[in-house]
Amino acid sequence: MKKKELANLFLSFVVLIAGVLAEHGIFDIGRIFNVSFRMEENIILAIFLFAYFIVGGDVLKTAAENILHGQIFDENFLMSIATIGAFLVGEYPEAVAVMLFYQIGEMFQSYAVNKSRKSIAELMDIKPDVAFLKQADGNIVKKSPNEINIGDIIIVKAGEKIPLDGVILNGHADVDTAALTGESVPRFQDVGDTVISGTININGVIEVEVLKRFEESTVSKILELVENASSKKAKTEKFITKFARYYTPVVVIAALALALIPTAISGFDLEVLSIWGYRACSFLVISCPCALVISVPLSFFGGIGAASANGILVKGSNYLEALAKCGYMICDKTGTLTKGNFKISKIYSVTGNDDEILHIATIAERNSNHPIARSLMDELQNRDSGAAMEINRIIQNDRNNSNIEEIAGCGIKTMYMDKNILVGNEKLMQQNNIEYVECNEAGTVVHVANGGKYLGYLLIQDEIKEDTPSAISDLRKLGVEHIIMLTGDAKDIANNIAGRVGISEVYAELLPNDKVEKTEAILKESHESKVAFVGDGINDAPVLACVDVGIAMGGLGSDAAIEAADVVIMDDKMSGLVKAIKIARKTMIIVKENIAFALGIKFLILILAAFGIANMWMAVFADVGVAFLAILNSLRALHLRK
Repeated sequence: MKKKELANLFLSFVVLIAGVLAEHGIFDIGRIFNVSFRMEENIILAIFLFAYFIVGGDVLKTAAENILHGQIFDENFLMSIATIGAFLVGEYPEAVAVMLFYQIGEMFQSYAVNKSRKSIAELMDIKPDVAFLKQADGNIVKKSPNEINIGDIIIVKAGEKIPLDGVILNGHADVDTAALTGESVPRFQDVGDTVISGTININGVIEVEVLKRFEESTVSKILELVENASSKKAKTEKFITKFARYYTPVVVIAALALALIPTAISGFDLEVLSIWGYRACSFLVISCPCALVISVPLSFFGGIGAASANGILVKGSNYLEALAKCGYMICDKTGTLTKGNFKISKIYSVTGNDDEILHIATIAERNSNHPIARSLMDELQNRDSGAAMEINRIIQNDRNNSNIEEIAGCGIKTMYMDKNILVGNEKLMQQNNIEYVECNEAGTVVHVANGGKYLGYLLIQDEIKEDTPSAISDLRKLGVEHIIMLTGDAKDIANNIAGRVGISEVYAELLPNDKVEKTEAILKESHESKVAFVGDGINDAPVLACVDVGIAMGGLGSDAAIEAADVVIMDDKMSGLVKAIKIARKTMIIVKENIAFALGIKFLILILAAFGIANMWMAVFADVGVAFLAILNSLRALHLRK
């Protein structure tokens, strides 16, 4: 909300209060300024007009512009004609208050809703800034990725982003693909493997032959997906706009007919015109959609406030409505269903000594920054702090890693107490002719051998969030029948996680564009049900932007995902989804109650006004009174947090 708009609202409110005090004689203008009664009335009118034009000037301007463009019957026209009618029948405070509350509702409704996603690309740090081109004479030249052509050779050093899609000609490295696939485990990439732009070279130096120009690269397409996906989101028209298309012309025509037809029948008698004109103005005051304009947004804002109290950021009321109708929940895996970090889930020891295997494996991995190495150290610290301190001493005494040999794509070989230690995958065991025990469970298997003797293995898995299984179960109880996992992880790992949390429909090994394509297919089959997607990574941003309601895990989620999302779960818990849907559905019940109540009362008193039974007091009640009661009902939404 802009400071100028806030200032106008505040100033208008202050002037309105001053006008009400003057009108009721609490602030006696006639005596203070020594003016006549007629002049006092004119000053009071001027006060209300001043407040009215401060807060409603832009509405009047918009209504006038729309009329010139042939768009007559919208909410701006309805608010203008209703409030002008209130002035004509002498209800000055009513006219200003209606416009004031209308503007408050409009500003809250638009605040933080449908933010421009043009800034997402700036938040995303996956776009590479430079590429290092290897020339024919062997010199390395710094270039913009846009200047690199297909077939060029680029050099990517440790810690650098891979700027373009290509194939490795020389060297090998672990590549962090989390930004694109959401995978926590870096991928080992060797000669002949394809590398993707936007990923990060963790270690080693690689020479890459470029296969695609930058504008056709994976990173460029992701940026384009994020920037354009918002345009695919179906924009739900505001209720009041839809309603005004039919309601406004009917009310205006009915009011004109109410004033002119009896007058024409009487031969245009001025006294008759005065009577029926008064009724017509009362008719317009009654017809003012104040109750709807205030209570409907307020119900949503109450729901949004209740969600905030539960650690759920909802960026607009239309997303609450979409959540209430959610029948499809698409979930990312890493960082959403799981914690996105690794933990040893099983230790198999040939000798039965689990601590020995863990100790030996941690010694071998002591200088690695790999997530698996960190999980080994964390587990050892929890089990035996003394052993962990010993390894820290070894690290201090061997800063140059002189005894550590990394076997590309296999694992680590090192010496400890005059014995060869081997820690790695099955290939490492096979290369050293060591018989090992196979592990068929999903996850990363680390085999350990010491002095040519096989000790066993460690099974390392991504840790499932504690509340994920119960949250999935609760979502089904709420009627979210279709719960689907989309992930960039390997199929066996994805299926294992899905089975443990209760998800039956799984699509694995997906790149961001694959996720978008699959999501678009789901959107086509969803029919009336709304589709939600919950994720946490940069790679999730395009999908978050194209579904009916995108949900981001905000505690650990990337800036791009949070910016692209419509709802943010700030504590990263899946149970937040259940709370969000419950709050959304209860909010919608309150909204529907207000609509039915406001319209029912208004139509009843409109009929009475047409026959002269409803006087101005009833007209004011039909507008202000109904609005007040609807507001009280709306405030119930604030207590949904309980």
